[in-house]
Amino acid sequence: MHMKKTAVFPGSFDPITNGHIDIIERAKPLFDEIIIAIGTNTQKKYLFSLAQRISWLETLFSNEAGVKIDHFEGLTLDYCRKAGASFLIRGIRNAADFDYERTISQINYTVTGNLETVFFIARPELSHVSSTIVRELVLGKGDVSAFVPADILANIQQFDR
Repeated sequence: MHMKKTAVFPGSFDPITNGHIDIIERAKPLFDEIIIAIGTNTQKKYLFSLAQRISWLETLFSNEAGVKIDHFEGLTLDYCRKAGASFLIRGIRNAADFDYERTISQINYTVTGNLETVFFIARPELSHVSSTIVRELVLGKGDVSAFVPADILANIQQFDR
């Protein structure tokens, strides 16, 4: 019997970037289902609303049968347990990301006993892309077209602070 391979790709996706899209596209062949899960932290200030971020993800992945969109509060590992996911997808851009993500993955595995983290190394042409940089550009009215999916670019450019 085939156990359904479900992976969670957690993040704030504030906003989603071409780097995120690339990781999801590369992960799709490996899993039966990928849940893109927006983690919300009441202590964190987001540039874009949760509803807006969910809407973007739904727009981008509406035709993808194996991709679901969700959101959660609290620990990622608790969400994974509730969602029946045995895999966590994380992107790695640089050594600092790796050190941080390795530690978190070891803690998650130790606590759950079965949550495997699958790392995707950013493609060289995307390794400089981060939501943080995109937010800075948006706030400074800069051009973000090289960093975000074309389908949501106009929506991001309409953002007014």
